Amino acid sequence: MKTKRQSRILELIREYDIDTQEMLAELLEKDGFHVTQATISRDIRELKITKIGISGGGFKYAVMTGTGSETAKRLTRVLKEGVVSIDYAQNILVVKTIQGMAMGVAAAIDAMDKAEIMGTIAGDDTIFCVVKSEAKAVYLVEKLKNDLL
Repeated sequence: MKTKRQSRILELIREYDIDTQEMLAELLEKDGFHVTQATISRDIRELKITKIGISGGGFKYAVMTGTGSETAKRLTRVLKEGVVSIDYAQNILVVKTIQGMAMGVAAAIDAMDKAEIMGTIAGDDTIFCVVKSEAKAVYLVEKLKNDLL
């Protein structure tokens, strides 16, 4: 069931300009897949789906594909376009994004594969990144601010 659902998700995002998890859930529901927001969120992360800008403004979901350098460029673009601010509280990075971009930015952060980051949790416009120590959080905030903002 999971494989069929995820295959259908990939088909849907290639076929339609889907910009929210709710829209994706509605389309899946029409196809007979009963899903929760948590399931869709997990599928988006597992499938390495992110939001990209579209002509005329706005964003849509897209699959991150390509060679290593192409993917790195896309991840950097997602981070630069989506991140509004970065700060920390002890060992937790707090990343503010453009509304609706948190999942895509979190996927890009996860794909960076930084050993300091233990994991991310994304909402609609805010991401919490658990970092191994406060010292590493300070380092990452400075590095990300210099690279992205």
